[in-house]
Amino acid sequence: MTVPLLIGSGAGFSGDRTDAALPVVRTMIAAGGPAALIFETLAERTLALAQLARRQDPEHGYEPLLDQLLAPVLALCLKHRIPIIGNFGAANPRAAARRIGVLATELGLPAPRVAVVEGDDLSDDAGRALLRERLGESFPEARFVCANAYIGARGIADALRDGAQIVVCGRVADPALAVGPAMAHFGWAWDDWNRLAAATMAGHLLECGAQVSGGYFADPGMKDVPDVHAVGFPIAKLGDDGAIEIFKADHTGGCVDLRTVKEQLLYEVHDPRAYLTPDVVADIGDVTVEQIGPDRVAVRNIRGHARTDTLKANLFSHGGWIAEGEISYAGFNAAARARLAADIVRKRMTMLGFDAHIRFDLIGVLSVFADDAGTMLAATQSNEADAQDVRLRAAIVHEDQAVAQALLREVNTLYTCGPAGGGGVRTALRSRLNAMSCLVPRTAVSPSHTFVA
Repeated sequence: MTVPLLIGSGAGFSGDRTDAALPVVRTMIAAGGPAALIFETLAERTLALAQLARRQDPEHGYEPLLDQLLAPVLALCLKHRIPIIGNFGAANPRAAARRIGVLATELGLPAPRVAVVEGDDLSDDAGRALLRERLGESFPEARFVCANAYIGARGIADALRDGAQIVVCGRVADPALAVGPAMAHFGWAWDDWNRLAAATMAGHLLECGAQVSGGYFADPGMKDVPDVHAVGFPIAKLGDDGAIEIFKADHTGGCVDLRTVKEQLLYEVHDPRAYLTPDVVADIGDVTVEQIGPDRVAVRNIRGHARTDTLKANLFSHGGWIAEGEISYAGFNAAARARLAADIVRKRMTMLGFDAHIRFDLIGVLSVFADDAGTMLAATQSNEADAQDVRLRAAIVHEDQAVAQALLREVNTLYTCGPAGGGGVRTALRSRLNAMSCLVPRTAVSPSHTFVA
């Protein structure tokens, strides 16, 4: 039987902590045996923004923190033969691969073998034609920005078998980052559904970084987590039989217990018996979870079913402009003054002839649970008398940039045009992207890998 594989998480999203991977790598080195390090940095909107960045500069469009994520661990991983797999290529995997080569040179390291997995990008003419066929009249022809299919782990596994030390991906499914090294290490068949499902769920447990090791789990007095400021990122020990053990980096804060693991197992899983991924349909309906030691949990009895004939694709199109302006009111009658400020902005926009719906939030009174229509805000005034620290947020989405800019000017004029005591104005304007999803035939997407010098 092949020895188990350790798979460590170095990041759970774009913008994650850049010092998290080093304790993970050190822990895997100390444990001995084969290991791999994965970086999950790609969300749907992250990829769309990366596509826009690539349009502005053909050498951009990958993870902005790529250098900071890899620099602390690159030498150790190369020395100890720990492959690095990441979707930090985003919209421009080849540029990311080239940057990694330059980074290695800057660090005085030998040039690593860097492979790029491609095939997910459906933004070219052929991809557009496919999407147009699938979406019909709903295809946003004039506003189209990009589209990407969620591809599976085969390209990663093939690259690792061909000797890649680093595998740069774009839009692979998050769990595929772990499935790829598992398939390369164990040599399982691509229709060994139970083992594929186990590797997929190992990847699912790792994909959000510290979520499974206590970070996002923490809730003081309800779900206390020790030293959460120094939360350790997770590691999965995957056996040849599909058995999983989840633990965290040594000498770090956080916790791994039945609750953290169960929460992450169910995270973003619509149907526990049919978790759809490009590689397999995972079934955790009969899963067992057991605490087998301090900060160590075993996950067993994962089943798998044949993958579907389709892949999910995300499509992004231009959605106009979003403008946000904020101003604070403090002390006696703060909420009433903030409401008056909102009323002033609304009436000013109407007076100036700008026909637009504005969302207002009173941060400190009602914001997270508010609604775009303002119904809840209008009905919530009885408990505001004691609020002495209120921040008004005004936001608008509009096709016309001039209308969006007008809102920001009106928020700014609240400084001296009233009501009393407003301060700390901040405004932001950015282009907006609309998203839609569809299914495309698996046969229409052809992932492949190449090496970048």
